[in-house]
Amino acid sequence: MCKLAEQELQRLNEDLERRVDERTREREQALAQLFEAQKLDTIGQLTGGIAHDFNNLLMAVLGNLQLLRKRLPEHSDCLRLIDNATQGAERGTALTQRLLAFARRQELKPSIVHIGRLASGMEGLLVRALGPTVDLKISIPPKTAAVHVDPNQLELALLNLVVNARDAMEAGGTVSITASNQDIAADEAQLLGIPPGPYVRLAVADDGAGMDEATLRKAAEPFFTTKGPGKGTGLGLSMVHGLAEQSGGKLRIRSEPGVGTTIDLLLPQAKGSAASRSAKRAVTEEAEAATLALARQTILVVDDDSLVGTGTAAMLEDLGHRVLEARSGLDALALLKENNEIQIVVTDHVMPGMSGMQLISEIRNSFPRTGVVLTTGYAELGAAPEGVSDVLRLAKPFTQAQLLRAVSAVAGRH
Repeated sequence: MCKLAEQELQRLNEDLERRVDERTREREQALAQLFEAQKLDTIGQLTGGIAHDFNNLLMAVLGNLQLLRKRLPEHSDCLRLIDNATQGAERGTALTQRLLAFARRQELKPSIVHIGRLASGMEGLLVRALGPTVDLKISIPPKTAAVHVDPNQLELALLNLVVNARDAMEAGGTVSITASNQDIAADEAQLLGIPPGPYVRLAVADDGAGMDEATLRKAAEPFFTTKGPGKGTGLGLSMVHGLAEQSGGKLRIRSEPGVGTTIDLLLPQAKGSAASRSAKRAVTEEAEAATLALARQTILVVDDDSLVGTGTAAMLEDLGHRVLEARSGLDALALLKENNEIQIVVTDHVMPGMSGMQLISEIRNSFPRTGVVLTTGYAELGAAPEGVSDVLRLAKPFTQAQLLRAVSAVAGRH
């Protein structure tokens, strides 16, 4: 009996030790996930702030370059230099968009998207991006559910993933794009940090060099890259990560050195199956702007950054409008009280003392016939005051044509 009791006690001790080990591993895993989430959130806040300030700088550069180009003769030797500078600034704009995507502060315009149609429409572009040494295989069943996502950002994400796959295969190889419906159960959803339910798994796989564990842990961080100097910013994968998170999904990376890498983009299935019917515009932005007939307006530009405010005012003056400037919300309200001819206010959002949203709330209460346009370097505006949820927003950096469209739309409401 004593021997049996000792054996039972030993078994209980072993079972207890096993449970303690399991709980310890679960706790360590949970702490690691928490640390990773906190780290990414901190990086996201930092990159979002950098992108906001950088957008203000690009706004001044691009706006003035555009106005300068209009003032030069058609065959001036300076046009090439201005175009080169503009292209450089536009690359900076793309950079800030990727930063905002990672920080989950970009302004998304989601619609119902069928991934199969989107991938098929991009096939020619993807083949050209891969080059002659890489084969592309797309396998997306017709029954794959639609997703609710920004189609332009999803196209950019898919292109980034394909280019990353190409760069991982120096001697060539195959890139496969697949998609399938996937139900995420509660236990798996908890590990991934997403709600359980129906998703679409979009996967981009290559048979390239692959990544080790240390590289995998950093792969989605902004500016981390395994590419050589001058071969990339390291923002492609972080941009995809941001899009997935902001769309209610998840980015998952599976890789093994010498075998290859598979990037899974999990996106929630859209409710209903109606395809997006939004058509691409057939005319250029400038041609569309040229068709807008807008009578001369008196417009107040409010921006605490003098470079941005003066540049925006110059764009509007070039279009024939009378423009006043203010450097704060309080100064803007004082000008509105003094000048009853102001018809439209174009205001920045992030300003000391009074935000753009707060200024618009005051304008709606005291000057209800005045139109308003809110400009912002990123999408995170905080809670909107009562009565200002329908404000027309213009993302920085914007072109003169985009500014004209916004002002015309606001003028049409009043």
